[in-house]
Amino acid sequence: MDSQHLLDNLLNVIFLFIPLIIVIVLVLGSLAGLHYFLLAKHGHLSSEQKLLRQVSMLVLTIVGSVVIAMTLPVSESTRNQVIALIGVLLSGVIAFSSTTIVSNLMAGIVLRVNKPFKVGDFIKVDRYSGRVTEMGLLDTEIQTESRELIAFANTLMVNSPVSVTRASGAVVSVELSLGYDLHHSLVERFLIEAAKAAQLSDPFVQVISLGDFSVSYRVSGLLLEVNSLVSARSRLHKAVLDTLHNNDIEIVSPAFVNQRPQIEGSRILAKTPRQNILSTAMADAYSSTVENTPENVIFDKAEQAQQQARTKDSLTQALAEIESQLENAQGENKAELKLKKEKIEETLGELINQKLQDDDVVTTTNRNI
Repeated sequence: MDSQHLLDNLLNVIFLFIPLIIVIVLVLGSLAGLHYFLLAKHGHLSSEQKLLRQVSMLVLTIVGSVVIAMTLPVSESTRNQVIALIGVLLSGVIAFSSTTIVSNLMAGIVLRVNKPFKVGDFIKVDRYSGRVTEMGLLDTEIQTESRELIAFANTLMVNSPVSVTRASGAVVSVELSLGYDLHHSLVERFLIEAAKAAQLSDPFVQVISLGDFSVSYRVSGLLLEVNSLVSARSRLHKAVLDTLHNNDIEIVSPAFVNQRPQIEGSRILAKTPRQNILSTAMADAYSSTVENTPENVIFDKAEQAQQQARTKDSLTQALAEIESQLENAQGENKAELKLKKEKIEETLGELINQKLQDDDVVTTTNRNI
């Protein structure tokens, strides 16, 4: 009798734990499957790309813990206490964590969804301008024209106005003041000629102000290759100088005579040197300067990041197309697609490792400095 009663109690306890065991198996199996499809299957993803998937797995794990707690074979009050304990632990983690980190994380997700700019774009924010080198979930890094790397919190990028240079083209402008003795139609003709010499499209001239002693002009043109924005500005300045000086127009303050008396009729002009008197060394130096554009030195990391992003996007797109083709492929075609997939994944892995090595080199250099 006692043994029968003990057996019945044991069976009752087992029956009580059966739902819990089933739920544990289902939750663990689901989490393992999701981990495979979100992370393990995509080993070519970078740590930054995996971060959002890892956060999703964390949230799903918390949900699974709550589901397991709801099936515990205890009284309803005890079950509620366990669930409340989980909530208190989560609240404590969030409370002790920095609110800045949470807000930057949410702002980073907003930037990923809205995509106001991408790696390699020229942007201006909070009195700083440069090209975007990295877009993380916590901050965004840009490289300025002085080659400095500046990291902005994502909350600043969301809450502050950000001007982005369009990839289809940017307007390059130069402002200058000339005397009232020059007719605006003549000035406009020469400035448009300078803009065309600077390889700008659709040039136009504006009279922006009438001062007490001079007229202020602005010459602008459309630059289609925005990656050479810095060079284009310098090129336009030089073209304006050459065009106006070669046409006997001096760019000088009307009060110049009062500060530095000149012989009547003399002009302060910088004439363009003749090509035949340039030495071979000067010509070689000039051609070397043209090839080594300022952008190659100033925005080296931004240019490299943009190229890596484009390559990664193209490889990821090709990988997605191959995976879709594999579902219906058979025989030799399937084996060939698998081989292509392996090569693309290997290339992606090398690209990600190269980026990590470059980041380590930059970090080590900065520490040594």
